[in-house]
Amino acid sequence: MAVSLTVLKEAGGEPRVAATPETVKKMSALGMKVTVEAGAGAEAGFDDASYKSAGANVAKTIGAVLKKSDVVFAVRAPATAQVKAMKAGAVLVASLNPYQDAAGVKAYAAAKVRAMAMELMPRITRAQSMDILSSQSNLSGYKAVLDATAEYTRALPMMMTAAGTVPAARVFVMGAGVAGLQAIATAKRLGAIVSATDVRRAAAEQVESLGGTFVMVEADEDDSGETAGGYAKEMSADYKKRQQALVTEHIAKQDIVICTALIPGRPAPELVTKKMLEGMKPGSVLVDLAVEQGGNCKLSKAGKVTVHKGVKLVAHKNVPGRLAGNASELFSRNLFNFIDAFFDKEKKTLALDWEDEIVAGIGLTRDGAVVHPALKAAKPAKKPAAKKPAKKPAAKKSARGAKK
Repeated sequence: MAVSLTVLKEAGGEPRVAATPETVKKMSALGMKVTVEAGAGAEAGFDDASYKSAGANVAKTIGAVLKKSDVVFAVRAPATAQVKAMKAGAVLVASLNPYQDAAGVKAYAAAKVRAMAMELMPRITRAQSMDILSSQSNLSGYKAVLDATAEYTRALPMMMTAAGTVPAARVFVMGAGVAGLQAIATAKRLGAIVSATDVRRAAAEQVESLGGTFVMVEADEDDSGETAGGYAKEMSADYKKRQQALVTEHIAKQDIVICTALIPGRPAPELVTKKMLEGMKPGSVLVDLAVEQGGNCKLSKAGKVTVHKGVKLVAHKNVPGRLAGNASELFSRNLFNFIDAFFDKEKKTLALDWEDEIVAGIGLTRDGAVVHPALKAAKPAKKPAAKKPAKKPAAKKSARGAKK
């Protein structure tokens, strides 16, 4: 019997979709039976007719379909009612935000769903094509520069005119991960003078290869600034103090600042303090891509463009969703590449190997239990056994006896 896969329509204003006609065609070619909820791709520019042409069924109501689905694709975590409707053993593949949504993880376990949090994908070579953080961050970095340019009241490139010269804008990117590197490349293409900072030493070469100037204080000799998985890590208090002093001086000369720093599973680190922000020039712009995890600037207001003492703070939510068409194309390819890697082409079945580094890295729940090592409830420490009171030593009798 063919593996059945359902693609959900997102709620809560999420414009992206977890499968496109392109990936539906590929999944159908594997022998999978694909059902797409009606209107799922509308906001990303994919109509129901295009899904039908690619080989999918389009369902107006999805409840009955979920009860029979072997695999469920979504961009964000489904509603609790949808999770409860899934059959036991179904594989849910989406961005599930497990560190902030403990209730959702418990719901997957209770429904005996095998939940796969794609944002936890290990950063290894063979998983690169499945990495949703990289694909979506790449678009976020690009869009951040465009958002900054739209709010900035001057031009980015230097212009020579008969009336005089327009100086190039100075753009400072904080965090040189995937989003930051794309922001550097985009700002450079638009003619800005670009600089960047990051806690990871390895980022210096990448920044400079894109034409940017790297700004960083020296860390401890044996500290690379990154985890074993390649992510930036939280630095020591001494490092933060020295870095803040350097950035405070540098940021005062910038026209546009783009903040991209995130630490997986933790609140975003504060990079720009109120004092630093107030040291920026009137008319300058700060874009905070980390606002949904607390923000790299605590004055950022999620989903709003605000002004603080002449400086604009741009803090849009779901920045990849502002490029919904491209974001959906990349996201859906990430999901397809994951399924394809664990699909038995001969038996036409999905064969998840829980010993595999990829499945073990993203698998949250299985057989009614939470199995991801970072999410398992810590066992309470055993209380030490109560100490028995020490016995008082018996009184010694005198050599002449106790009686007087």
